[in-house]
Amino acid sequence: MSEAIVALRGLKRSFEQGGQRIDVLRGIDLDIQPGEIVALLGPSGSGKSTMLQAVGLLEGGFEGSIAIAGERAERMASDQRTRLRREHLGFVYQFHHLLPDFDARENVVMPQMIAGTTRETALERSDHLLTSLGLGHRLTHRPNQLSGGEQQRVAVARALANQPTLVLADEPTGNLDEATSDTVLGQFLELVRGEGSAALVATHNERLAARMDRVVRLKEGVLE
Repeated sequence: MSEAIVALRGLKRSFEQGGQRIDVLRGIDLDIQPGEIVALLGPSGSGKSTMLQAVGLLEGGFEGSIAIAGERAERMASDQRTRLRREHLGFVYQFHHLLPDFDARENVVMPQMIAGTTRETALERSDHLLTSLGLGHRLTHRPNQLSGGEQQRVAVARALANQPTLVLADEPTGNLDEATSDTVLGQFLELVRGEGSAALVATHNERLAARMDRVVRLKEGVLE
């Protein structure tokens, strides 16, 4: 078996609230292999978002070991974590967070140019991803001209723009109706598999989780 893209060992996270300690993550061990799509299943408030923030190197205060693409991240300086995120990670959230003053194509071009890609190459990549998601006829539409499902598909294309090793998705269809959710998730899974990326997808939806390669369940701060 090849080296895991993500290796978590003894991951813990606690918060102080009202003078009391709340243990959200209580010792998480998880490996994700290259190209594997893993559903992180659990009810609201179970700690799924907290776990994704840890894997995404978005917040400190965690105990334990986090390795991304073979690099130990838990003791890295801020600039090193930023470099690791830029080189290996893509993010999709429940709400699309698109830039309202830019069209669909530019929203996907932007992260590529920040990473140093030429505009010509970024435009080509953007058009390929958006067309793969059924948005070839909506390239020059701004977010307020797109439906909720279309906006989320642009967010998926943006997450994959820099060919990440791992995509982290936090309830990526949680803000959509059931039919649109099914369509967007299907396109997301097809595109991620086609790109050869791995993914960790947080959801509370058993039916959607069953469409992924493997399901892990987060309950009371540990994986079942």
